[in-house]
Amino acid sequence: MDFKDYYAVLGVSESASPEDIKKAYRKLARKYHPDVSKEEDADTRFKDLGEAYEVLKDPEKREEYDQLRKYGARADGSFEPPPGWQSASGFGGGGYTDADAGQFSDFFEQVFGGSRRAGGFGGGNRSGFHQSMRRRGEDVHARLALFLEEAFNGCDKQVQFVAHELDEQGRMIARPKNLKVKIPAGMKDGQHIRLKGQGAPGMGGGEPGDLFIEVELAPHPVFTLEGHDVVVTVPVSPWEAALGATVTVPTVGSKLNVKVPKGSSTGRKLRLKGKGLPGKHPGDQIVVLQVVMPEHHSAEAEALYGKLAELEKNFNPRSKLHV
Repeated sequence: MDFKDYYAVLGVSESASPEDIKKAYRKLARKYHPDVSKEEDADTRFKDLGEAYEVLKDPEKREEYDQLRKYGARADGSFEPPPGWQSASGFGGGGYTDADAGQFSDFFEQVFGGSRRAGGFGGGNRSGFHQSMRRRGEDVHARLALFLEEAFNGCDKQVQFVAHELDEQGRMIARPKNLKVKIPAGMKDGQHIRLKGQGAPGMGGGEPGDLFIEVELAPHPVFTLEGHDVVVTVPVSPWEAALGATVTVPTVGSKLNVKVPKGSSTGRKLRLKGKGLPGKHPGDQIVVLQVVMPEHHSAEAEALYGKLAELEKNFNPRSKLHV
């Protein structure tokens, strides 16, 4: 079945006001009235105008049509009602009578007149006119930027997003919304929070959609994340690495004293159990050691390095490097 674009028939936009629709109809109805117009297709055009105006002049009918136009119209110009669709407006008070039925297209009869026929979408009795066209509201997706400390400890944040809904005239509009959201502790980058019923409102009494919030963590100057583990690189001096030492290591929100094992090298990892992101299975903090040399040595220090080199002359750090 071909889709009828009632807005195109009247030459108005989807956001046209009721007054604009009425003016367009009156102007074109005078132009194409069969008793006045000389156009060959005046009779067909006049019927199309009446059908379009019948639907768009009434907010409830227009709301149904806008939903069908969005979900039922196809790119090739054909139309198929969404599964389970049923007219809610009825036309009982809108001037649609049995005598008018012959004036309207198969598209109109299929979409809005089905409850008048057995086997149609309405079910064949007048009570079908008053059964709601229930449609669940759209899910809405938003992004929320967090600092690592906020994700680690949890926080309350304001989330701004846009939900599409119908206004009083049946026009689809984008309505900005602002919602206070409690962020649980331990959120990872890319993780989603689902807030049931906080998306776009439903239609015809249908339930609202959900709001999905994707967390984005801002880069941290000290820490990086590997899953639930927090990773930090800690510089140590050559003598701390060689002799062993206790050094102060930052964690998210605090500091800890950590023992550096004797004989450590750059890249050695120390694991602080349970000091990563909180959760049902908390992560760890991974301390990566980095041996750092002083930029300048005193003469005495260089002499000591020379003595060390003599004492450790059998040590070859590149013994396993094969070229």
